[in-house]
Amino acid sequence: MQVETMLSDQIARFLDLSAAEAKLTAANMANIDTPGYRTVGMDFEAEMGQAMNDVAENRGPTRVRVADVDGLISRPDGNNVSMDRESLNLAEAQLRFKTGVALLREQNQRVMDAIHADGK
Repeated sequence: MQVETMLSDQIARFLDLSAAEAKLTAANMANIDTPGYRTVGMDFEAEMGQAMNDVAENRGPTRVRVADVDGLISRPDGNNVSMDRESLNLAEAQLRFKTGVALLREQNQRVMDAIHADGK
């Protein structure tokens, strides 16, 4: 049996976006020595807003919009990955994911408490 609520769907989308952000960051970090590689990223807040609208209107997940990151300094080989920037982005993505897991755990505990309320 699967119990779903709007909140659990929202948290699931939050976790999916956090994982996508971590994957993008990892790809950037993996390509730090690739000549000509351009840093890619996503606007987490905009993507989360779209995900909340999708949940509210009972639509499936939409594709994450990924774009080149502007304003970064390119090295002579054309690569513009900054390990400091990517490390910060990865830390933020990990913190978001951990927060999402804690929220989902709390939501599941509330459902379990409601199920077992008659037994007390």
